[in-house]
Amino acid sequence: MNNIWNRLGFLNAREFCSYLLRSAVILLLALCTLLPLAMMVLTSLKTGSEVSGMGFRLLPASPRFQNYVEVLTGSNWPLYILNSVIVTVLTTVISLVFNLLAGYAFARLRFPLRKPLFYSVLLGLMVPMQVNLVPVFILIKSVPLIGGNNLLGQGGTGAINTLLGIMLPSLAGAFGIFLARQFYLGFPRALDEAAKMDGAGAWRIFASIYLPLSKPLLASLGVIKITTVWNDYLWPLVITYSEGVRTVQLALGLYKDAMVRWELLMAAATIVVLPLAVVFLCAQRFFVEGIVTSGIKE
Repeated sequence: MNNIWNRLGFLNAREFCSYLLRSAVILLLALCTLLPLAMMVLTSLKTGSEVSGMGFRLLPASPRFQNYVEVLTGSNWPLYILNSVIVTVLTTVISLVFNLLAGYAFARLRFPLRKPLFYSVLLGLMVPMQVNLVPVFILIKSVPLIGGNNLLGQGGTGAINTLLGIMLPSLAGAFGIFLARQFYLGFPRALDEAAKMDGAGAWRIFASIYLPLSKPLLASLGVIKITTVWNDYLWPLVITYSEGVRTVQLALGLYKDAMVRWELLMAAATIVVLPLAVVFLCAQRFFVEGIVTSGIKE
């Protein structure tokens, strides 16, 4: 009997049953995660009568892709998508630069007050965005030489109701700096010492050694930042008021009225979710590797 279990890759029947139980739990959790997404996509392909009619129908009688055409042509969705793409791409790229440089400095360089400064950065993880809304709004309104402001940040609206105003609060983040620092702490000091013996300075060490090794970190931070910025609803709602700078999350609110057309709302939600799914699937391997290799180190 033991030979049978060994051929199957298990030591005994108990280990096999444990494997089946773990697999069943993982499968159940996966189904719970995917079911809402599947319902969203299937609903987006239904007609209005199928959605609002009596009784529940899982699959559409005939997939209606016209819902997607109606969403994209019924309002200014190309502009909303373009705004979100601009905000997400620029914010992610600039944020990655700041996070990697700050994380490298805290992990590999020696300078006065290094640890107190890092701990002060971590305080940012303890303060929710909702608490900072008013102070950040005032700062965005007081950006110098933008929106009619003078050099002192007075006299105009600053970066309010602009794509720049949406981006500014997300250009750096305590979590990204923390994750980058933990990642760079995992490398031996011998790398720095060998590079210094060859005459390399801090910038060259970072660019020639650590940056090429940062693919898992870039993937992890990139996916997290893209997801956060793309899905952000509260801050764009506070800082903008015109259609020209509306993002996709704000555009979804256009369908929230007394007569909600759920098939169009689900089609719009599918359009919004699709880019995130593609990004995560493309970066999945590096994302998991980056999270695993950025454990707590000191």
